Amino acid sequence: MIVKFRPTRRAALMGLSALALPGGIANAAPRRGGTLNFMQNNEPQTLVALTTVATPALTVSAKVTEGLLAYDYDIKPRPQLATEWSISPDGKTYTFKLRPNVKWHDGKDFTSADVAYSIELLKTIHPRGRNTFANVTGVKTPDPLTAVLELSKPAPYLIKALAAAESPMMPRHVYEGSDPLANQNGNAPIGTGPYKFKEWVRGSHILYERNPDYWAKPLPNLDRIVFKFLPDPGARSIAFENGTADIGYRTPVALSDLDRLKKIPTLVFETDGTSYSYNVANLQFNLDSPIFKNEKVRQAIAHAIDRAAIVKTVLFGYGVVSASPIAPGLKEFHDPAPSPYSLDLKKAEQLLDEAGYPRGANKMRFKVPLDYNPIGDENRRLAEFMRAALARIGITIEIRAADASAFVKRIYTDRDFEITLNGHSNLFDPTVGVQRLYWSKNFKKGVPFSNASHYDNPKVDALLEGAAVEIDPVKRVAMFKEFQEIVGRELPDINLYSPLYLTIKNKRVHDDSMTADGVESNMAECYVDG
Repeated sequence: MIVKFRPTRRAALMGLSALALPGGIANAAPRRGGTLNFMQNNEPQTLVALTTVATPALTVSAKVTEGLLAYDYDIKPRPQLATEWSISPDGKTYTFKLRPNVKWHDGKDFTSADVAYSIELLKTIHPRGRNTFANVTGVKTPDPLTAVLELSKPAPYLIKALAAAESPMMPRHVYEGSDPLANQNGNAPIGTGPYKFKEWVRGSHILYERNPDYWAKPLPNLDRIVFKFLPDPGARSIAFENGTADIGYRTPVALSDLDRLKKIPTLVFETDGTSYSYNVANLQFNLDSPIFKNEKVRQAIAHAIDRAAIVKTVLFGYGVVSASPIAPGLKEFHDPAPSPYSLDLKKAEQLLDEAGYPRGANKMRFKVPLDYNPIGDENRRLAEFMRAALARIGITIEIRAADASAFVKRIYTDRDFEITLNGHSNLFDPTVGVQRLYWSKNFKKGVPFSNASHYDNPKVDALLEGAAVEIDPVKRVAMFKEFQEIVGRELPDINLYSPLYLTIKNKRVHDDSMTADGVESNMAECYVDG
């Protein structure tokens, strides 16, 4: 049977606003006008989520650059730039009917040619697109409002992968003939979204203004969105206290401040809009390192780590212990089995002795640098926890701090690291969010948040590649369970926990997280009280 979707008239015109709310009833008469002050932990490196999956870029991208589909909280697709779609019985043909009369911000028509060009870009240079669109052999454009994706093999996850921040549709006429990695559209984007780029003052803010020609008129409700950068978590807490920050996501304040901030009556704390992207934090090994290519060293470190203590002391309880690379939020796929390497310091000491790293005269075995991803305030505290934990078994850790750009370059381009603390979005399916980290074919220098460990296991490759095309859900789950068992035993990395993220907002903000991707969506329905 061909899978099809044809929206109601309201869904086609207004997207998800009525569908995503409890009971399917939209709020009445939202206020038009006003400014939303969006607090960012870090400044993005680009304003388009084409070449990166770093969270600072995800929040700003979709307001300007949209996707083919949006998703309700249960990850069921709804219209955005596509109004209808169908999937052939063999899962190898996806046909999309595009929304008519959509204009790019420079006045050009949005057409199927843009879709075809965007899919090829995503397949080539997007960190996750290499996995997501691996089976797409081409995109046919029989007319300006029809795009047909042809696949060599089924891709059961693909229909969930077309959100704006994950698979943005790009203007072909802006990118064609240029190096997409260097194209200035990343600094001053042209899109189809409800907001238009106005200015980017480096180190200060990004300003977006209402698109008066948006296809879903009378949306958007806001006049403008200002993204402000405050790297200091204490300063962000003050901004929410004094009202200069209206909204922030992924728990934008120090976790130690949450109990105090929750007593402020003007603030709201919620988890709506987080089901599209679950995260897992891990300690990654450089398997090209003479030290960490030794499996016994990796096992010893695993035996020295207390995950429950991390969640309690580093996360103040805002997280869930997980030894699996597949987050607990992905209940269908997640294996809740504990690590085979339980907390056991004596065993850790024994393994390090056997690996050829006895304690020296100073009682230490060796010294290595530890790099941590600066996106997220908890990673610095986690690095300090790791330094203390590994010192107990004779490993000296030198914590190295860097900004986001320097971190990405060191880990993924220069590969100048030994171990690193990182975090990765699982998203809505392991093929999209997890495979990239363990698939040997996704070891690609310069591509951020890919296979940093340089893990290469033919059995794991076969399982991941098989699950990516398996349309039988039972067989697919079994493949992912076996994959989790292997990587949990071989330890190309050590998975630690899945964080619980909160969106914090002022009570004057409404309808901000109407879809599964929350504030990473276009936020067209969002409004603020006067």
